Amino acid sequence: MGEVTVDLELENAFDRERVVLGEISEDGVRSVRTRALVDSGAVMLVLPQDMVEMLGLRELRKAVVTYADERREERPVAGVVTVRASNRSMASECVVGPPNSEPLLGQVILEGMDLLVDCAQGRLVPRPESPFLPELKLK
Repeated sequence: MGEVTVDLELENAFDRERVVLGEISEDGVRSVRTRALVDSGAVMLVLPQDMVEMLGLRELRKAVVTYADERREERPVAGVVTVRASNRSMASECVVGPPNSEPLLGQVILEGMDLLVDCAQGRLVPRPESPFLPELKLK
């Protein structure tokens, strides 16, 4: 099958709110385009520390993360970042990874944007039941 990587647009959600409030101009919104590995085994969005700093995201809390090799480590959780992929978007927190590490797109984003991984085509696609807007379960 192989790895699936996707293009992401990331934006500081607080900066966007400041534009809406008229406090800063559109040029003041910190944003970045990147590619991320879609990791259906990961729960959260993971962004490298240098990217988190570039976006100006603040540390919100700490969490203990478990890696695929079962190592456990305390990592910062930062936010709020707006994530855009496959014509959908949502705001989320992210785990802060080591500098220059690979961004990972985990289940929280996939579920929140109601996207499926199409391994054959190497892309994210909306679920067939929700082609235009995400369908979110509330039960």
